[in-house]
Amino acid sequence: MTASSHPRSGFRLADLTWVDAANLLGDGLPVVIPVASASRAHGPHLPLGTDRLVAEVVAERLLASLPVLVAPCIAQGFQPAFMDYPGSQHLEANTFQALVAEVVEGYLRHGAERILLLNNGIATEAPLKLVAQDILHHHGVRIATADLPRLGSLGLGSRSASVDDLDERDTSLLLAIQPALVRLDRLQEMAADADDEEGMPPDGTDEPRLLSLRRPLRFTPEEREGGVLNRSGTTGNATAATAEKGEALLAAMVDEIVADLRLLWPDL
Repeated sequence: MTASSHPRSGFRLADLTWVDAANLLGDGLPVVIPVASASRAHGPHLPLGTDRLVAEVVAERLLASLPVLVAPCIAQGFQPAFMDYPGSQHLEANTFQALVAEVVEGYLRHGAERILLLNNGIATEAPLKLVAQDILHHHGVRIATADLPRLGSLGLGSRSASVDDLDERDTSLLLAIQPALVRLDRLQEMAADADDEEGMPPDGTDEPRLLSLRRPLRFTPEEREGGVLNRSGTTGNATAATAEKGEALLAAMVDEIVADLRLLWPDL
């Protein structure tokens, strides 16, 4: 199969035989690797698997638009800010980087030449930058990364993404793709508690808003030395979320990634 005869849509690697995978990797199809935690707290109203669910839907829409190979999700992440919430899983930075690097190197070993990391996390951005740099240093391959929390803002009429908007974004996305998993009763409770001093950080905590300095952040559902008390585990105003916003976000994110991939790899 030549570049000009690539299919208009892609494939899920997990659905292929190894023979089919070898042929498609040999044909130069890019490999899209979702990187998103399957178990991280998002407040009392959203499932722990929110990050993974969103990343996989974005990957599916890319697969429908471009000739790419969508790999299984790397569903363990570097999530130090939420490790105190039951069910949330967290890998140390070195472990997370080694995991992602070995997965990427496996695809390179099997003939992949173009790789996109579809990252749905904030804390994971820095470790993934180091992975990409190491892959370039050791293998001479420049992998691409799409950081989903920073994309799609134009779909909401905004020019830039904000960490303060994360729960509105995540809740809107889940309302669009898996509404049955959103606990609307708890969302209503959060609306009633929005003015409480233990409401939605960072405004709802004693954490100062620093303009030029950064410090590591660790939310905790209970008082803990060094932690920022956040009983709900939310970051932003989830009560403003709607399914319509979620669909607009998804469409904008996918459009932005597709446009950039076609600039990066014009044969797609």
